[in-house]
Amino acid sequence: MYRFLLSRQWVILTLVGLVLIPVMIRLGFWQLHRHEHRVAQNELIAKSLAAPAVPVDRLTAPGRTVAHDDMWRTVTAKGRYDTRHEVVVRQRTAADEQSIGYYVITPLVMDDGRAVLVNRGWIPAGNDLTRFPKVPAAPSGEVTVTGRLKADETTGNSGIKDKPGLPARQVMLINSERQAKSLPRPVLGGYIELTTSSPKGAGQPEPVPAPDHSGIGPHMAYAIQWWLFSAGVPIGWVILVRRELKDRAAARAAEAEAGSGDGPDPKPGAGPDTEPEAGQDAGPGGGASQARGGSGAQPARAGADAE
Repeated sequence: MYRFLLSRQWVILTLVGLVLIPVMIRLGFWQLHRHEHRVAQNELIAKSLAAPAVPVDRLTAPGRTVAHDDMWRTVTAKGRYDTRHEVVVRQRTAADEQSIGYYVITPLVMDDGRAVLVNRGWIPAGNDLTRFPKVPAAPSGEVTVTGRLKADETTGNSGIKDKPGLPARQVMLINSERQAKSLPRPVLGGYIELTTSSPKGAGQPEPVPAPDHSGIGPHMAYAIQWWLFSAGVPIGWVILVRRELKDRAAARAAEAEAGSGDGPDPKPGAGPDTEPEAGQDAGPGGGASQARGGSGAQPARAGADAE
């Protein structure tokens, strides 16, 4: 009854289903972990933004990686901008998430001689991407900046590929360790994402918007979707098996009905060419013979009566 499951087609179908089930379950857990990470990230951002501002050198130092719990913390720094070592970061989007341009990264030299990188904001890209763009001048003299503390960008944590051979003073990643190689002073790990400055200066780059920590994304829905898919594989397999059994049963029934419709062979002597038995009428010819025999017998009886 189930021998068709051993056919090549059904063996392949069954093996594919057995492979898909654990893969889909694993994909569901992957989306679940992404959901949990997003929720934890939102909680961290909300907590950090609500915390009071602290001097930046309390949370980071030269050659030090910004701790995960200190990311997005509001920090302050006081010093003078070093515009000679200013760089721009390519292929960054504006607040509308559509316009492509640059981030302006300017070192701020603090009173103790150390520097911290400050992301002053976004500017649009010019027509010639091979030349350093026109950047709004940073405020001169001593300034006090306030912003969000961010960890150094790498290809691993940002997904941005670092391209070699870029034009002078253009980079792909905001990384204090790399910028420290071109600066004559120690550079604090991480960087400040500027929110306010005193003095502010005129015509400054567009500030980077605060991170959105209200949404959780579609990851939980995707996880449930993958798990439903994994449950649908065995259900679909059973439906296909039952349909195959039904089709085979219907085919056998049709064959049996076709065989019974032929009927038994006719009995001997029932055909039209069979000779009649003795004493039986042979149809119209037999009746004629009897008539002839009858007419011959009547003269014989007449002769006997005459004697």
